[in-house]
Amino acid sequence: MNWHLDTKCIQEGWKPGNGEPRVLPIYQSTTFKYDSAETLGDLFDLKIGGDFYTRLSNPTTNAVEQKVAALEGGVGALMTSAGQAASMLAVCNIARSGDHIISGVAIYGGTFNLFNKTLRELGIDVTFLQPGASDEEIEAAFRPNTKLVFGETLSNPSLNVLDIEQYARLAHAHGVPLIVDNTFPTPINCRPFEFGADIVVHSTSKYLDGHATALGGMVVDSGKFDWQAHADKFPGLTTPDDSYHGIVYTEQFGSAAYITKCRTHLMRDMGVAPSPQNAFLLSQGIDTLHLRMERHCSNAQKVAEYLSGDDRIAWVNYPGLPGDKNYALAQKYMPHGTCGVISFGIKGGREAACRFMEALKLAAIVIHVADLRTCVLHPASTTHRQLNDQQLAEAGVTPDLIRFSVGIEHPDDILADIRQALDTL
Repeated sequence: MNWHLDTKCIQEGWKPGNGEPRVLPIYQSTTFKYDSAETLGDLFDLKIGGDFYTRLSNPTTNAVEQKVAALEGGVGALMTSAGQAASMLAVCNIARSGDHIISGVAIYGGTFNLFNKTLRELGIDVTFLQPGASDEEIEAAFRPNTKLVFGETLSNPSLNVLDIEQYARLAHAHGVPLIVDNTFPTPINCRPFEFGADIVVHSTSKYLDGHATALGGMVVDSGKFDWQAHADKFPGLTTPDDSYHGIVYTEQFGSAAYITKCRTHLMRDMGVAPSPQNAFLLSQGIDTLHLRMERHCSNAQKVAEYLSGDDRIAWVNYPGLPGDKNYALAQKYMPHGTCGVISFGIKGGREAACRFMEALKLAAIVIHVADLRTCVLHPASTTHRQLNDQQLAEAGVTPDLIRFSVGIEHPDDILADIRQALDTL
């Protein structure tokens, strides 16, 4: 059935049969029993599908993967132990030592470090692009060995909106896919595949889980990119894999070639698997995702409007504000709301920002974002601490930037907390 997204949040994934549990069970087992050695061998050779070891697949994890794939509109998904692992696998599935990737610079600090340090140490070079880069600037970044383009639909924490259609058009003109991190808007507010993106990644620890209880990540494959049409660029997908007796992923798995290789090759070898318990908690969180995102956005809109009218505030970034530099793009890609995160600066700079955060009573200072409780953070000294001053400026992380993650408490209580904290300055 062609259900609405709200219904998919609840009904997709686990589909119990006659006499089975109504709620997704936790299959807390590392392995699964088979009566035939031949069957187990066929599973190892990818001749048949099935669960035999939880590092590769597990019924609880499978259900939540199917749910997220349905929400994004993809052919398949792979859950990982954390969002960082999802980004790592998404890139390394098609980029090798000697290759090159292109990424927006306004991304989560952990992802920037992954690309700028770890991938470079693995022999994968990267070119970072400024937000709002022109066609000419993006074109100039491509090289013969470029394998993908990466960006965040809504950047953490600067809240720049990616022009998905622009990046997809230019990536496809060079025969490479566009990978986007859709963590902040979630598939409730942004549908990257509908605008040309090919692969989506999530830190499911954020809004998808929604309760700050379970780490996780997700890679979702649209199934739309034609790997075979660019076979010379992606030999891992289009030439025989000797570790599976010479199978060719594009021949054996068709539109699901990318996500199948991600699981059977990289998850097999890197082992960044989620626990069934965390998969269960994630599924429980997604059940109410559509309700929570509506409240997050409505609360954040009220807070952004309040901050914009307070003389003690130096500036506010929130794409839902008509005067915001990203408002037009947000209306195009996220017309029903962006997320609950706001970035702003207080007059008085970094020192005033720290005093403001310490004076908050409802909002907590935590190394987290995007769950149902209001929280606050100073990215320059925490999540983006490894970046130098130039890199911070390029990422849009100013010394006075406060990342305020608006929860789903009553908006009057959130506003009262902000007001009393400002009054202490």
